[in-house]
Amino acid sequence: MTDISVEVQNNKDHKDDVENEEHDPYFEPIIHLPEVHIYSMEEDEEDLVKLRAKLYRYDKTEEPHQWKERGTGEIKILCHLKQNTARVLMRRDRTWKICANHYITPAMELKPNCDSDRAWIWSVPADFADEVPKPELLAVRFSNAENAKLFKDAFEEAQRILEQNRNVTGEQATSDESGDEDGESDKDDDEQDSENSESKVEKEVIEKLRELEVDGATGKTG
Repeated sequence: MTDISVEVQNNKDHKDDVENEEHDPYFEPIIHLPEVHIYSMEEDEEDLVKLRAKLYRYDKTEEPHQWKERGTGEIKILCHLKQNTARVLMRRDRTWKICANHYITPAMELKPNCDSDRAWIWSVPADFADEVPKPELLAVRFSNAENAKLFKDAFEEAQRILEQNRNVTGEQATSDESGDEDGESDKDDDEQDSENSESKVEKEVIEKLRELEVDGATGKTG
């Protein structure tokens, strides 16, 4: 084969390769799937704090009792202002599996763990991390004291918000009860006035009837 034939063949092969590379077919999908919206159940909640930490739980099922790691990830404190609730939520890295999910109550207290300035311990009456609520003793450890303080400040801020909203709700309930009592009192007064008016009309009718009877007896005609 001559050099010219080889060059022509190479050019042809190169052209075929270019055409193959530029070939990008489009296939219509057989089934059109609807768009799926994924909700995290956090859409109506406000983040007070979001920090990386490591979570532990105190295991009493085995002897000796000991702290066991529950997961590493982002721990959040979320407030739902409409429902007046606050909760601690934490998901594990990569798997996003929930390892802490419980409501915050005014009675909860964060205590230092072994006098550490970057770890806290607190007791939870009902944690929903395993879907079934159960009491837990939890501990969280942060990378530094600053983050630990931020978490504690946000935790106590959530408690203050709950207490403040609870007081406002109580005052509104008291005001509503007072308004209902006033409304009932006004209603009673209206009913009394109505009864008095009916009694007055009834008396006037009786008087008219008596006058007619007297006129009839005396023979007066109109």
